[in-house]
Amino acid sequence: MEKSLKSAEYTRLVALLVATRQKAGVRQHALAKKLRKPQSFVAKYEGGERRLDIIEFIAIAEALGADPLKLLRRFMRGRQQ
Repeated sequence: MEKSLKSAEYTRLVALLVATRQKAGVRQHALAKKLRKPQSFVAKYEGGERRLDIIEFIAIAEALGADPLKLLRRFMRGRQQ
């Protein structure tokens, strides 16, 4: 398993989070505020400069009003294709 910011799977995970944020109509700054992080935190993981851990993934999903398990299942379905 490739553990890289540039792997195809990680890029797909970030794209899923970005799409979820955009669908929720939330800007990076507003998401960062909900997470109590600087806007650069969101910009860095969305731009592929920073890797997220599972705790951060859950916090981001919940801050966007999304169910983290449903997002993860959606990601996993894409892996099987």
